Amino acid sequence: MQKTLLFLGLLGCICFSTQAQRITNLDSDWRFHFGHAALPEKDFNYSLATIFSKSGGAAQTAIDPKFVDTTWTKINIPHDWAVSLPFVYDPSYEVESHGYKPVGGRFPETSIGWYRKRFTVSPQAGLDRYALQFDGIFRNASVWLNGFYVGTNQSGYVGITYDVTDYIQVDKENVLVVRVDATQYEGWFYEGAGIYRHVWLQQFNSLHVADGDFFVHSKIEGKKATVTLETTVTNKNFSPSDCTVATYITTREGKIIGKSSEQQLYLTTNQQGTVKQKITLNNPLLWDIDNPYLYRAVTVVKQKGKIVDQHKIKFGIRSVAFEGKKGFFLNEKPLKIKGTNNHQDHAGVGSALPDDLQYYRIKLLKEMGSNAYRASHHSPTRELLEACDSLGMLVVDEQRLLNSSAEYLDQFTRLIKRDRNHPSVFLWSIGNEEGWIQKNDFGKRIALTLLAKQRELDPSRTSTYAADMGNEFPGVNEVIPIRGFNYRQYAVADYHKDHPDQPLVGTEMGSTVTTRGIYEKDPVRAYVPDQDITAPWWASKAEDWWRLAAENDYWMGGFVWTGFDYRGEPTPYKWPNINSHFGILDMCGFPKNIYYYYKSWWTDEEVMHISPHWNWPDKVGQPIDVWVNTNADDVELFLNGKSLGKKVMPRNSHLKWSVPYEPGKLEAVGYKKGKRITAQVETTGTPNRVSATPNRVQCQANGTDIIVVNLSIVDAAGREVPVADNRIQFELTGEAKIIGVGNGDPSSHEPDQWVNGTWQRNAFNGKCQVIIQAGTTAGPVQLKATANGLQAATLTLTQTK
Repeated sequence: MQKTLLFLGLLGCICFSTQAQRITNLDSDWRFHFGHAALPEKDFNYSLATIFSKSGGAAQTAIDPKFVDTTWTKINIPHDWAVSLPFVYDPSYEVESHGYKPVGGRFPETSIGWYRKRFTVSPQAGLDRYALQFDGIFRNASVWLNGFYVGTNQSGYVGITYDVTDYIQVDKENVLVVRVDATQYEGWFYEGAGIYRHVWLQQFNSLHVADGDFFVHSKIEGKKATVTLETTVTNKNFSPSDCTVATYITTREGKIIGKSSEQQLYLTTNQQGTVKQKITLNNPLLWDIDNPYLYRAVTVVKQKGKIVDQHKIKFGIRSVAFEGKKGFFLNEKPLKIKGTNNHQDHAGVGSALPDDLQYYRIKLLKEMGSNAYRASHHSPTRELLEACDSLGMLVVDEQRLLNSSAEYLDQFTRLIKRDRNHPSVFLWSIGNEEGWIQKNDFGKRIALTLLAKQRELDPSRTSTYAADMGNEFPGVNEVIPIRGFNYRQYAVADYHKDHPDQPLVGTEMGSTVTTRGIYEKDPVRAYVPDQDITAPWWASKAEDWWRLAAENDYWMGGFVWTGFDYRGEPTPYKWPNINSHFGILDMCGFPKNIYYYYKSWWTDEEVMHISPHWNWPDKVGQPIDVWVNTNADDVELFLNGKSLGKKVMPRNSHLKWSVPYEPGKLEAVGYKKGKRITAQVETTGTPNRVSATPNRVQCQANGTDIIVVNLSIVDAAGREVPVADNRIQFELTGEAKIIGVGNGDPSSHEPDQWVNGTWQRNAFNGKCQVIIQAGTTAGPVQLKATANGLQAATLTLTQTK
């Protein structure tokens, strides 16, 4: 077998910024109402009226532009209706996996959502075509404009764009209607429901470059980079058209550093033509996880000397390489993948994450030392990839299903064309754990078809597949360029021995289950201890996989299941548990103790962390297992000033003492290359006040920015009380709004969302979180957080224009 060495160059990030297009956000001022999956009369006659018998025939349904929707609920997009539903116990697997939210075939009254939006559009010379762009709807969404059926998108994750030129009204009111059917699931985890990403109206010339049709990739040779810019122009004029295409590259400050000549293109009606142009850059700044530099590329389409279309994207220049014996290389330097898997929901907001929250979550993972993110098991949002581009986080971009039907090939095509310009995306994934077919010829043939499509659309990258099988080769593994292991870490060495030239990565590793701040198993409340001691039979503890990956070059590293807790898939307990316990961080992003294990070995920072807390009034004299996570060379533990012994720190492991409990101060003192580092936990007093810590104190008054406020219950000395569960009420004054609350408790059935004026949340082991979204008027905003008998926290935030 020949040595497998895959060397790939790259590219950038989609940006909605053009001079020859007008792109309007349609997120605000929608109307929403539940339909009904079983009763047509409660579904606005959808199954009774003959809406498909005549074009534009939508009378007597909510599709009719004349339909009166004044009693419907006013909402803004992004919107996830599932997160605001109550928790409902149902023994079915489907509801359990989706966090016990009443969505799906068993709940017809809350599984159909109707959306209506009225808008006007003014004409602009040269922009004679119109398109509606939906970035994400869960799921099976049918769209009508002014009573005309536009299309149905089956995918709950890959967005879609519809040309609506023939149905739009200029300088008149337009009525956009979307019917969302969430009765069927795509996953086995919380997926939300509704229009959970942005909606846009595009205006552009009939001679244009469609979204995804400007592809930038690069090849690095020595101190030069050759950037290839591929522009595909579509002619929607009713007569043949000729044009010229030129491209240029700028620094992020806007200085032009390279440009092509104009190239002629002749297109008949509905024809597409692609122009490939190359620009060489000397001594380029390379995109890297520590210096994610982004250039700008611009393609300009002219007709008769006049610009008719223009697209600008951000892109990064970098190389990736995969080698069977040596692992992964970024810019020709070896890099161990320190990744996490993640679904896309967050405490309080479900799947409808504001854009800033994507950045917040990626920053938390970066601070832990993570350098890679697997979007499991579906395509990520555009904004998440933009966050990874700008912050320096590698991404495995994944197809929802291993399927090569026309529907799924179309989804895969849309996914690749949308995301191939992001430098963060270093690897495609064609699927995950398809146990029915992954070991047989069906899986092999499907994989070959998907791999051919990937190479056609993006020859600058390659693909993996996340396989939950050990040292087995037949099927998908025979043809997949990068072997992915879901667990089965015990089989990796044997597989590598049998297939030494096939690069491999741990696509899912770890899966320790922990509950933040809990230190004893509690089957009644469905909690597990917050230490690296409990893993399902099919998984492993953190130390079991990371020591193997860290010490063997042929392992390029792996992705922990998961970075954040997520709603649904409760393990190892079911109801009342409604969340997973897999996260290194909880649903709010609060670190669990295992966070400090990974940070110790994934960063060069000085880490010293002691667990558990030291509030155990009922255990005086009883032994407490004390864990120290650190990357110090050695550690000495002290209780109230008395040494409990010094221990040498084994690499990629932890230290543990058994300590008879007595109140006071527990302190760890260690040395890292001769430098002293310490950590301590203390017995606290009783709850005294609420403390509020925002991720920032100033935001833009643009109606979309957010501020995340983390709250703690502290004693009179300002120490967080680790067992406090006080209920905190929130009062917000000023033009902003609370959009979600959480506390990281995987068994909490409190609402994530409340009516304005009634927002509240119990602290869980001392903490909770509130997410504030900016208004549109500059000025101060004040948050007051109160709890009975405690001193309130008052926080003043500033909104600026």
